[in-house]
Amino acid sequence: MEKLSQQQAPIYEALEELRKMRVVPFDVPGHKRGRGNPELTRLLGERCMNMDVNSMKPLDNLCHPVSVIAQAEQLAAEAFHAAHAFLMVGGTTSSVQSMILSVAKRGEKIILPRNVHRSVIGAMVLCGAVPVYVNPQCNERLGIPLGMRVEDVKKAMEEHPDAKAVLVNNPTYYGICSDLKAIVKLAHDHGMYCLADEAHGTHFYFSDKLPVSAMEAGADMAAVSMHKSGGSLTQSSLLLIGPGMSQGHVRQIINLTQTTSGSYLLMSSLDISRRNLALRGRETFEKVMEMAEYARNEINEIPGFYAFSREMINGDSVYDFDVTKLSVHTLDVGLAGIEVYDLLRDEYDIQIEFGDFGNILAYLSIGDRIRDIERLVSSLSEISRRFGREKVDLMTQEYVTPQVAVSPQDAFYAQKESLPLKETAGRICSEFVMCYPPGIPILAPGERITKEIVEHIQYALEKGCTITGPENSEITRLNVLKGEKDGTLVF
Repeated sequence: MEKLSQQQAPIYEALEELRKMRVVPFDVPGHKRGRGNPELTRLLGERCMNMDVNSMKPLDNLCHPVSVIAQAEQLAAEAFHAAHAFLMVGGTTSSVQSMILSVAKRGEKIILPRNVHRSVIGAMVLCGAVPVYVNPQCNERLGIPLGMRVEDVKKAMEEHPDAKAVLVNNPTYYGICSDLKAIVKLAHDHGMYCLADEAHGTHFYFSDKLPVSAMEAGADMAAVSMHKSGGSLTQSSLLLIGPGMSQGHVRQIINLTQTTSGSYLLMSSLDISRRNLALRGRETFEKVMEMAEYARNEINEIPGFYAFSREMINGDSVYDFDVTKLSVHTLDVGLAGIEVYDLLRDEYDIQIEFGDFGNILAYLSIGDRIRDIERLVSSLSEISRRFGREKVDLMTQEYVTPQVAVSPQDAFYAQKESLPLKETAGRICSEFVMCYPPGIPILAPGERITKEIVEHIQYALEKGCTITGPENSEITRLNVLKGEKDGTLVF
């Protein structure tokens, strides 16, 4: 393929050429450059509607790229130091699922931490792979799961030498990183692939002051959420692979589930954002780190709040920390994280990323400004003064150790019955239950429901967390496997 420059944006440039040609459209989409839907055109603008086009020869085809999309993927691979990069338009969910489907099939094992995104377990429902969980260490004060200890990963590999891969969060939602290089080496020494969920690690590729990126660490695949910290449109993502993966095979896997009508708005946003990061990413993320550090210092002066950072590093379960993540512990001010989340939105018109039982996360990226940081800090100061109270006995633990009884696929497709939530303890769950965001399951299909988990769900509901996953939208009932007869499940 021809030598390209990171100054180029092949998809965007091809769209601009098409716009100048004033081609008469007798193809889809049916809005015909916006003329057929004036209300939507008023909302999004003529320029946007003009670029919402169908695949055609000058614009290439996402399922089998040979020209401008192939060039955009080549440039993305170079920018992210990967053997190949795939443009993904189904969000990082589709990237994560493609990773799992590329390395495992029914009955095969994948080693992973339990605090994974629902897309990981969803992929196992699709392909029939079986999870081998490495329970992450937990920080008792903050009530959050940490990374995987290397010795725990090694033990899992020795106990399950037939596992196909190990998956690592790089980083977790809270910014915590495992020792990725050591885990990659362990995986390869045991003949396994190493996969990285980098939904929150796009910026790692553009700074030597941040934790190591998956490709630099030698991982085989990485799912990268360009739309989170990288600036592209929501639902656009990259799937990166190392030299040990077959590009053709991975493309076939992607094409099993990804749309044949790839959005050129999403693809051009990936193209332009990659160019932006390649040319200006280092200086941009330097500023993001400075803003986050300023915010942490200011927040730590406010009574009751603790913005944690690199002081958590212990060389193992917290091997490194993403300092762009503005995670703040709230329990010392007498408020659950979700309560602070609601107060910021309802009283101060500030929308943060999420609040859980004991923490909030303000997501900082390339679009933030120092004056907005100052507004957040002053609002937290006022919350401490107006709403702070004596620390009360609030539930702190975000992580509940799972009891896996059945594979996710078998549980999801088994015969089931619906029971009131309070009557489900002891039964096997057949659906997902999670707080969203971050989308990490409290329960996944195939896991045994315990009294502790029922209390955890009830507490989350009482505090106003958004619970998603169950068929019953009020979360008053859960689907469980229909029953066990002599230890055998009914399918």
